[in-house]
Amino acid sequence: MGENSIKGIMETTIEKLRSMVNSQTIIGDPIVSNDITIIPVSKVSFGLATGGSDFPSKSSNKMFGGGGGAGVSITPVAFLVVKGENVKLVQIDNDSNTIDKAIELVPEMFDKVKDLFKKNERDSQDEVDVEL
Repeated sequence: MGENSIKGIMETTIEKLRSMVNSQTIIGDPIVSNDITIIPVSKVSFGLATGGSDFPSKSSNKMFGGGGGAGVSITPVAFLVVKGENVKLVQIDNDSNTIDKAIELVPEMFDKVKDLFKKNERDSQDEVDVEL
């Protein structure tokens, strides 16, 4: 009897876990500003535990007790930055381990990304000037 009960607990726990974590958890909704699109990328970690036991009973019915649980940790790790046909991956520092830190970095990151694209455009322009 216990094996079927454990299986039921595991199936329910895994189904609840699936409802909490999906592909949109890892690749977030795009943030669009002017001609730049920023797509957050997160690391998802999870743990799962399930257990149970049959207990002796004076009646003919066997008794079972069990439980299960799961935990999920979502950590922002990078942003995909898209401007036109250019795509760059901007990683977040290793010290960043909360969504609050990622939100704090968004305005600063917009400035850095704009500067990066401006620098690339200037470098490309310099190369054209040298070739002439």
